[in-house]
Amino acid sequence: MKIRTLIVDDEPLARERMRSLLLKEPDVKIVAECRDGQEAISAIRRESPDLVFLDVQIPEPDGFAVLEEVGADKAPVVVFVTAYDQYALQAFEVHAVDYLLKPFDEERFQKALVRARSAVLTRDGEGVDERLISLLRDLKAPPGYLERLVVKAAGRLFFLRAEEIDWIESAGNYVSLHAGGESHLLRETMTALEGRLNPGRFVRIHRTAIVNLDRIKELQPLFHGEYQVVLRDGTELTLSRGYRERLQEIIGREF
Repeated sequence: MKIRTLIVDDEPLARERMRSLLLKEPDVKIVAECRDGQEAISAIRRESPDLVFLDVQIPEPDGFAVLEEVGADKAPVVVFVTAYDQYALQAFEVHAVDYLLKPFDEERFQKALVRARSAVLTRDGEGVDERLISLLRDLKAPPGYLERLVVKAAGRLFFLRAEEIDWIESAGNYVSLHAGGESHLLRETMTALEGRLNPGRFVRIHRTAIVNLDRIKELQPLFHGEYQVVLRDGTELTLSRGYRERLQEIIGREF
């Protein structure tokens, strides 16, 4: 029996990595590769794969929305591929849904594949579906939070997904959105924008700065209860004492 497998990831190198690992498996057949949610929905319906390696953060609809559209009760066995924060990872573990945290090595990939292979071979229509349904229910973002922003520059409109933002800086009646080494000005106040962002992902660390929690690499103590926040791209920001309690609540520990 060949395990009909679908790869869904918007990053070409990530798809290539999974493809190269799966091609080593004689019992696996790759039936399609997808770059975004719409392609994934079509491929799942067309190919009826046994197994899907599904990147959570693909262009819309995202991985969770793909499963909602297909129907978790009709979905194949799923291994999530993600760069998500620790809270989503904890949710995957609570619901016994397997995942690969980027970047992953071959050993971790093999462990996920072994579990997925077992799930495919022993699947009886119960258990896996209910776990997916429960996961989607628990992870579904609260309504009303911004999923994307549209910014204008040089006469052009740029579409920016909220999750792509590294951090946000106050600039008077504007905010500067820092994402992937680029900055975009948006006419909106920090307070107004803060209220529209998902508080599970974005936290205000200073009167002039909001940061994406996924981008924080480390905290370094300064003086008088303040901390230096070091992002994964090397950016250094200040966590002021007045905003420290909120960050402590989110990460679940004092410092």
